[in-house]
Amino acid sequence: MLAYWLCQLFGWGLNGFGQTVTAMSREQAAPGLQIALEVASLNGIGLLLTHGLREYIKRHNWHTLRIAALVPRILGASVLLGCPIAVIMTFLSVAMMWGGGPADQAAVEQLTGKTGVWLLRMDLLLRTLNWSAVFAFWMGLYFSITSVRDRHRAELRQSELAHALKVAELRVLKSQLNPHFLFNSLNSVRALIADDPTGAQNAVTQLARTLRYTLTAGQEEVVSLERELDIVDDYLQLESLRLGERLRIERAIAPNARDAHIPVMMLQTVVENAIKHGIAELPQGGALRIGAEVREHALFIEVANPRPALPSHSPSNGVGLRNASERLRLLFGTAAALDLDLSHPDRALARIRIPQAQ
Repeated sequence: MLAYWLCQLFGWGLNGFGQTVTAMSREQAAPGLQIALEVASLNGIGLLLTHGLREYIKRHNWHTLRIAALVPRILGASVLLGCPIAVIMTFLSVAMMWGGGPADQAAVEQLTGKTGVWLLRMDLLLRTLNWSAVFAFWMGLYFSITSVRDRHRAELRQSELAHALKVAELRVLKSQLNPHFLFNSLNSVRALIADDPTGAQNAVTQLARTLRYTLTAGQEEVVSLERELDIVDDYLQLESLRLGERLRIERAIAPNARDAHIPVMMLQTVVENAIKHGIAELPQGGALRIGAEVREHALFIEVANPRPALPSHSPSNGVGLRNASERLRLLFGTAAALDLDLSHPDRALARIRIPQAQ
């Protein structure tokens, strides 16, 4: 509101200054103080009229009209507002700016009949057209400013809605991942309770540590690879208790990759998929290979594992991998990717690319 009144005062003040200079430059100009007061009064009336017009425009939603419907309204309102000021101006000395006025009345009084009336009407018409042009310019400027403002607000609102939607989608995806991980971990612990109570106790400790990580990371979308590897190690120890020597781990983590950023639970999801759909289904088990390095301002992760030639479940249809891929898209855009290579009949290779801030 403050900006509106500042613009009003500046605009009408500038218009009044120009009119004052024009009136005082005329040969039959009245005293400067008189001209200044008359011009200030006229522009003060103009300010009040445009303020009332603004309230009318807002109340009748002119902002929503198309150009074809708006232009006639602008022209009509300009003439309607210009007429009263033109009539008032007839009785003031500044009328000489746009024809007629007290300074020229002597010449008009010498004319009789239709000629004098015609001259008076022409003077009034000229003043009306000039003031109508002022009001038309005001409305054109007003609608231009409000159009830019409304467009900016709409873009900001659209951006906020898109961000809120993005956050909501991420929360939904994360809420789907955590129960999935918990369900499989509890199954591993249950399998150990009867045969290996000590192992079950260790597994419960590791599971508690893992759940604590997921809870504290609930407010974060990305973590360092170092932190993610910690939870992966806990998960692999849980699976090692269940699978024994059937599970072998090989790591090749470059030092520059440990501080890189990765979505929470991303690597754990890929590793879990590799064990569930690959190594766990093989009687002889196999080696899980995890590699990571940073190059060309991006983190590259590869998770390789053996798999059955005819798997009982299709890993490409897994909820976890679909969610992980969608989270990558939401967080990092199209520059990030998660691809599952199944071109080899007995091996699966998951490749993750995550851009890093330079």
